[in-house]
Amino acid sequence: MTQPEPQAERFTRESVLCFVALGANLGQPEETFTTALWALDQTRGVQVLSCSGLYCSEPFEASGPPYFNAVCAITTRLCAPDLLDVLQHLEAEAGRVREYHHQPRTLDLDLLFFGQAQVQSPRLVVPHPRWFERAFVLKPLMELEPSRVTAAMLQRVEDQVIERLQPAVQLWSPRPQKT
Repeated sequence: MTQPEPQAERFTRESVLCFVALGANLGQPEETFTTALWALDQTRGVQVLSCSGLYCSEPFEASGPPYFNAVCAITTRLCAPDLLDVLQHLEAEAGRVREYHHQPRTLDLDLLFFGQAQVQSPRLVVPHPRWFERAFVLKPLMELEPSRVTAAMLQRVEDQVIERLQPAVQLWSPRPQKT
C-alpha cells in the first residue's frame, strides 16, 4: 500500500492521540489490517502506537459475511481532515468500493477520536457519532482505552454478537528502532 504525502503546512503543532476503528468482511481482513497499519505508520506525521486484538462480529445494520474488527491507537501531527484523507486512501488501496451504504467491504477505517477535538463538517464528524452504539468498537476500544467505555455502554450493546478471536491475533508490533 502506498500512502498520500500530506502537505507540511497542514500538520498540527503537537501530536494528537487518536483512535481508529478497523473493519472488513471481504478478502483477508487480518492481512489487510496489518498492511494498512504498516502503511499508516509509514505516513509522514503518523505513528501507530498499539492495536487491539482481532474480533469477529455479525454484520450490524448491514448484510454479508461476518466482520472482523479491531481498534488502533495512533498519534498524529496531521489535522483531522488530512488524517481522514489518509484513511480513505488506504481504504481505496485495499479495494474498498462505495456503491451503497453499509455494503460489504475489504477495509473500513473510521476515525473515532481525534484527541479531545469535536469536528462537525459535511465530510467528518468526530467523535464518531455512533461509536458508543457498536460492540465491534466498544470491545476492542476497551482493550486500549478502558476509561472511555462504561459498563452502561456495554450493557446497551450486549445483544450484538461479537467474539475476540483466540488464540489472540497480533495485528501490530512496532518495528525495532534503528540505532
